[in-house]
Amino acid sequence: MGSLEKFVEKNKILINDYLEMYIQEYTREGRLREAMLYSIRAGGKRLRPILVLAGLEAFDEDIAKGISTACALEMIHTYSLIHDDLPAMDDDDLRRGLPTNHKKFDEATAILAGDALLTLSFQVLSDDPLLSDREKVYLINQLSRASGPKGMVNGQMLDMESENSRISLEELEYVHNNKTGQLLRFAVLAGSYLGGAVEQERTEMLKMAKALGLIFQIQDDILDVTGDAEAIGKPVGSDVSNKKSTYPKLLGLDGAVEQKERYVHIAKQALQNAAVEDSLLSELIDYLSQRSN
Repeated sequence: MGSLEKFVEKNKILINDYLEMYIQEYTREGRLREAMLYSIRAGGKRLRPILVLAGLEAFDEDIAKGISTACALEMIHTYSLIHDDLPAMDDDDLRRGLPTNHKKFDEATAILAGDALLTLSFQVLSDDPLLSDREKVYLINQLSRASGPKGMVNGQMLDMESENSRISLEELEYVHNNKTGQLLRFAVLAGSYLGGAVEQERTEMLKMAKALGLIFQIQDDILDVTGDAEAIGKPVGSDVSNKKSTYPKLLGLDGAVEQKERYVHIAKQALQNAAVEDSLLSELIDYLSQRSN
């Protein structure tokens, strides 16, 4: 097992344990807690929290300082998936190979479970004894921006509005820079900030994060065409059936791969400019560009 695999495996267990602990500690026993835990326990790559911790590691800071931030970010990501799957949005029946939250429970419970995860994320951050008041305010402000009406929520709205219409590559990337990219941007920003990166280094890390968000989305679109339904946990071709604009649809499959490789180069150049090109973040770029699920 390589260094990246060891880091990911070890810290996925850590993140899962803390997510479970936070939800058990901050909620009452009952249906709401059960629904929150159901979607948290469904798994996933834990990409966003791993990116937070990898950022700390790149700048030689103890990853313990980023645990609450990493978990808060994953709670927001999970809430967004619960809401995205609802009948009023993407109307999906499966998520990560399991029935979606509203299929397992009901629509009202799924909405409330998402709401609870969203609000709990900020409570977890604000209660962390390892963070200074200044750090808490900065992280809460940045996470609110990333997930709110000029970030992820805006991206989801733009994605819905672009269905059933052909949009340009520039418009598609604007959607994904918000819908997918903003939380990835926050993950990289938070990790480098807590790791003690100076302003110039953080600027380069944000360039890397923007490219990484597009790498992730392009590969997602490619997998929707070429992937294995069992591996990715949802039906292949769902983007086509939902009449969404995708990179393969706009550029062709080969063009989408070429576009992805351009962003891999940009991301790695940014790491080099920040003097962390030998960190696990470089391996993460390769992993995300070549992933099969």
